[in-house]
Amino acid sequence: MMAMELVELNSLVRETLEQSMPDEYWVQAELSDVHTNATGHCYLEFVQKDPRSNNLIAKARGMIWNYVFRLLKPYFEESTGRLFTSGIKVRVKVTVQFHELYGYSLTVLDIDPAYTLGDMALRRREILAQLQEEGVLTLNKELAMPVLPQRVAVVSSATAAGYGDFCHHLHHNARGFFFHTELFPALMQGNQVEQSVLSALDKVYSRVGEFDVVVIIRGGGATSDLSGFDTYLLAAACAQFPLPVITGIGHERDDTVLDSVAHTRVKTPTAAAEFLISRMAEAADRLFELSEHVRQGATALLDMEWRRLIDIRSRIPAVIRRKLTEERFALFSVRKDLSQGISALLAHHRHRLELLKQRIVDASPEKVLRRGYSITMKDGKAVTDASQLEAGDCLTTRLAKGNVQSTVIEGANLVNNRSKNH
Repeated sequence: MMAMELVELNSLVRETLEQSMPDEYWVQAELSDVHTNATGHCYLEFVQKDPRSNNLIAKARGMIWNYVFRLLKPYFEESTGRLFTSGIKVRVKVTVQFHELYGYSLTVLDIDPAYTLGDMALRRREILAQLQEEGVLTLNKELAMPVLPQRVAVVSSATAAGYGDFCHHLHHNARGFFFHTELFPALMQGNQVEQSVLSALDKVYSRVGEFDVVVIIRGGGATSDLSGFDTYLLAAACAQFPLPVITGIGHERDDTVLDSVAHTRVKTPTAAAEFLISRMAEAADRLFELSEHVRQGATALLDMEWRRLIDIRSRIPAVIRRKLTEERFALFSVRKDLSQGISALLAHHRHRLELLKQRIVDASPEKVLRRGYSITMKDGKAVTDASQLEAGDCLTTRLAKGNVQSTVIEGANLVNNRSKNH
């Protein structure tokens, strides 16, 4: 067996291909990762997928020289009404090239505009139409984004540069907002993307109460590697997930089925971090506005009350004077009423006293005596019972004019007995 250097082997391959495949070939394939450089040359990838599994079964690097691309691109877009970009299926005339350093590639010479939409774009539309028919296409978009999305479940590859960019940008934000992130590892390229991401979402779902949002990020890479995010099962799972899903899995020009059903689609992992920071900033700014509104309202209220207090203070002397005048007038009225009342009361009691005086005068002993009555007294006390007298008692009889002295000759008992005997 002959030994040779790699460059020699590659040269042999190149010569063999040039000899065995010197012709031009019409090839049907899907465009992926289409871009141009500063010189105007177009670089792209041709891909072919298994119609049942949607997995890549073939891939080839391609390029279109500047002088061909300047004519081919406007001709294709004008004829089809479609941009010459990734995700469309084309039929192109190519020559097979092999370079010792850059390897196998296809050089595009012409394109058939009639062969337009590719299988990838068609598959996306079919999946979206199915989700629409099932009524779940916009469910995740209809969820309310939390005001403070601080608890973030991240579905990504631990080694992906995009994941590192996301975490660094999120945790080192200029406003100093706190975020709690937890990684749920998943493969983000290759044939295992769908199953791996679904498994990560199942783990998030088992702890759904611990998170506010789910972020699925991937970072850069070829457009053809995004095919794993264009599956029905993954799209249906995200569309019906109970937390808002934010995707940052492609490039600005790419839009996967997963992007279409997610709550929010951003270009890059860094943009996903910026979106969360902006939500926090909106809440912080709103809180600041409310606090400023409260402060201004309190200041205005204090100013109003201070002016009101000053106004009340300025009116106090006048109020006091008016009140004193009113009370003085009231006092005068009360004094007048009191004087009149006292006079009336005194007159009433004076009249009563006159009546009592007259009654006393009418009942006095002197007046009784003047009417012919007399008072008999013994030892200065009026005698009202003859049985109290005995023979020899000295009595004084008071008449209207003068007194009569007498001595009891017989006692009351003797007189009574005599009267009974007679």
